[in-house]
Amino acid sequence: MSSLLSTLNLAASALQTQQQGIGVTGQNVANANNAAYSRQTLIIQSRAPTDTAMGSVGTGVEVAAIQQVRDGLLDQQVQGENSITSYLESQQSALQDAQSGLGEQISGSSTSSSVGTTGGLADDLTGLFNAFQSLSTAPASLSSRQAVISAAQQLAQQFNGAIASLNTVSAGLNQSVQTDVGSANQLLSDIAGLNKQISQAEATNGGTANDLRDLRQGKLESLAKLVNFQSSTGAEGGANVTVDGQLLVSDSAVQDTLQAYDAGSGQMMVRATNSATAVTLSGGSIEGAIEARDGGIASLKSGLNTLASQLMSRVNTVYQAGYDLKGNTGALLFTGTDASDIGVNPALANNASLFQASGVAGATGDNQTALALAQLGSTSLSALNNQTFSQSYDETATALGASLARVNSQLSDQQTVQAAIVSQRSSVSGVSIDEEMTNLMQYQRAYEASARMVSTLNTLLGELVTMKQ
Repeated sequence: MSSLLSTLNLAASALQTQQQGIGVTGQNVANANNAAYSRQTLIIQSRAPTDTAMGSVGTGVEVAAIQQVRDGLLDQQVQGENSITSYLESQQSALQDAQSGLGEQISGSSTSSSVGTTGGLADDLTGLFNAFQSLSTAPASLSSRQAVISAAQQLAQQFNGAIASLNTVSAGLNQSVQTDVGSANQLLSDIAGLNKQISQAEATNGGTANDLRDLRQGKLESLAKLVNFQSSTGAEGGANVTVDGQLLVSDSAVQDTLQAYDAGSGQMMVRATNSATAVTLSGGSIEGAIEARDGGIASLKSGLNTLASQLMSRVNTVYQAGYDLKGNTGALLFTGTDASDIGVNPALANNASLFQASGVAGATGDNQTALALAQLGSTSLSALNNQTFSQSYDETATALGASLARVNSQLSDQQTVQAAIVSQRSSVSGVSIDEEMTNLMQYQRAYEASARMVSTLNTLLGELVTMKQ
């Protein structure tokens, strides 16, 4: 009877083991579409044998571990690619917003970048100097004078609107930096908390806390999208997080956090909270937003302000020396200091006769000032890198297009690299439904065989008991 009982125990262990295998397979299938999940496998081993007079006799099978199929190197590569991709995506979004704010259609291809020919500042600059030219052919015409005033007002409004839109984009990027820093700090707290849970679970159960480790890996990858960091294994086995040499998470403790601060003129930057040390971010959406704000967008704003200042200065110098239809002189055409506040002398709004088109007092048919104003449109200025007003604007706008084209090209290449790394990891850690169905059938057959063995042994034990009565 002892032999039958031993065999029954052996069959029971097989039954339990195959049942657990079915459970693991079910967990894999359930998480087939969970990007943060890593496939689990059941590690089976023979139970310790029993010594008998005939030698060692097997006692069945048992589960050694439920092992997570994960490649640490691939995980780190995915984190790194996440940082680069998010950095470029953040830049792309910011530059596209700036392009829209500029009011021009700029090519975003990787091979060319050019300013469109309809609408926006380009046409309004041309329109102003064309109006000056038309006025020079009919200097006494009130309608021609009004056309110049309207063209100047339209151009000033375009400058105002472009700068206002770009300021809005910059303010949005500052807000994005603050929001993303808050999200990063929450993820740091989550990672430290998961480090503690994993340590406790594995110390208590002696196994591997696979699902908690999956969750932590997902948090690490989410953090990588915000800021590039270095990870290492802590003394307690947790995931340590370091940003630019600043240790932020050490096992279950958050040693420091990130802080968004005003570096001057409302420009939000990032530093370590406790040490107040500015950190150099080498990737992630936070760095992408900062670089776009302080790079392409700042250059665009500077170019527009320089263009508007030079336009006001040069036009006012010529215009101030001219005379209106009543012989008055000395007034300015444009008011303001740069693109943000450029405007047209309000006295001209309802009285076109005050426009100073003549170069001689009392000579209403004289066109010297109007002609000189028209000639400014084709004059190369040293303050604009020896370019005309239109050429300077084209260069400023095209520089933005070139920046956007470069980022688009880099992002396209980066997305290809990232997809390849993710695919490679998926081939290792991902769930294959076909493979799991095959495993399920194997466990099912083994379970059925073990159940048949239990049933058979139960019958034999019953017969044996009957025979002894």
